[in-house]
Amino acid sequence: MALTDTFTKNAKHSGKPSGDKHSDGGGLYLHVTAAGKYWRMAYRMHGKQKTLAIGVYPAVSLADAREARKRAKEQLAQDIDPSTAKREEKHAAKVAATNTYETLAREFHQLKAPGWSEVHANKWLRTSELYLFPVLGDKPLESIKPKDVLAALRKAEAKGILSTAHDMQQMAGQVFRYAVQTGRIEQNPVPDLKGALTPHVAKNFAAVVEPAQVGAMLRAIEDYSGSPVTKAALQLSALLFQRPGNIRAMEWAWIDLDNAMMTIPPVSMKRTISEKMNGKPHYVPLARQAVAILQGLQPLTGSGRYVLPNVRSALRPMSEVTVNAALKRMDYGTHQHVPHGFRAMARTMIAERMVGIPEAMVEAQLAHGKKGALGSAYDRAEYMEQRRAMMQTWANYLDTLRTGAQVIPLVKVA
Repeated sequence: MALTDTFTKNAKHSGKPSGDKHSDGGGLYLHVTAAGKYWRMAYRMHGKQKTLAIGVYPAVSLADAREARKRAKEQLAQDIDPSTAKREEKHAAKVAATNTYETLAREFHQLKAPGWSEVHANKWLRTSELYLFPVLGDKPLESIKPKDVLAALRKAEAKGILSTAHDMQQMAGQVFRYAVQTGRIEQNPVPDLKGALTPHVAKNFAAVVEPAQVGAMLRAIEDYSGSPVTKAALQLSALLFQRPGNIRAMEWAWIDLDNAMMTIPPVSMKRTISEKMNGKPHYVPLARQAVAILQGLQPLTGSGRYVLPNVRSALRPMSEVTVNAALKRMDYGTHQHVPHGFRAMARTMIAERMVGIPEAMVEAQLAHGKKGALGSAYDRAEYMEQRRAMMQTWANYLDTLRTGAQVIPLVKVA
């Protein structure tokens, strides 16, 4: 006789140590013990008597138990052991519960962070915590579809921070690619999102690049009445066109005035940790004008570590705020020209105004990633004389602009 809901609910343990078994047919029975009521199913597999543990009543109802019996019968018909299948399903569910996006993203971050700069590593994790984890964090990787990733990206896009949305897309792609590589999932859903986000047009740093305007700015720097150290920082920014952080953190130990060379150690460059530890120094030839400025600074700051020390403590380099404030004081705000703009100014004007200087040589002097064999070649010692000539020609050209020449001729490196 089949069981009923009423009987199942009211069934009591008789006191027998082995408990009481009440059959529902097809091998399914309710096992009532002193500890509780359990659904079991007896079956035979390859000639052996076995028992499938289905669940505990009332969490598993009579209807649920019968549905489990039906599934078990179907598995037996396909020569699948129901008990083995249940263990595998349970294990898969356990793996899925720990194989979430956040778990793998943190694993990926821990793996890669030692090779990243500290700034990039911190930004990567912080962006994930702010935008990706709240949407995708607790989802099993295999369940995440392109639309789920897009939902996370849309949150940043809706705030108008398009660059962050595009960065997030790249970051998610890294995590899913790692998941594929380590056998967690079969397919990366991120490539299917190509073109789904609003295009982001990178905004260039504000920079003055027209000759007449550059001349006016150079005259404003020449007439700057603030600290002579700050004035020197602006002049050297124009002459050397290195990253603002490298200009401000310039150390006297880097400067060789006799040989007119600044050598920035690899650890101070914008590179990966591995490149910082194992890479080559970056050489910056000093034009006569740059040497003269540095010689003028020696009596002021030469006894300390930094060429351009902080106004509050000589133990720290000049603050970015100091350079920004000086530009604003000269009426060059964030919309006209910023410290990083000196690099854009040099790159643009050398390309447009100086004949015979290869782009790869300018990129080498900017310390950008080199493209191809020629770009790498310009970073080697045998090309240093050409770079010296370029830097001197650039300094001379700036002098021409500063003095207000009416005609700005194209100049050619000798």
